[in-house]
Amino acid sequence: MRIVADTTLCVGAGQCVLSAPSVFDQDEEDGTVLVLAERPAEAALDDVREAVGTCPSQALSLTEE
Repeated sequence: MRIVADTTLCVGAGQCVLSAPSVFDQDEEDGTVLVLAERPAEAALDDVREAVGTCPSQALSLTEE
């Protein structure tokens, strides 16, 4: 699985960081999402799915690559 983040949609709410702090961070300048692990470990996938589902701007998605 690969995480796709559209920073043009991101509003900087930080829900992704709260859900999966080992996978996501926020840019210090504008607060937009930073993906720390584009292909997260299997153990983190539940947290990543939660982050994708709770993103208020729908800036995150998962692809099967």
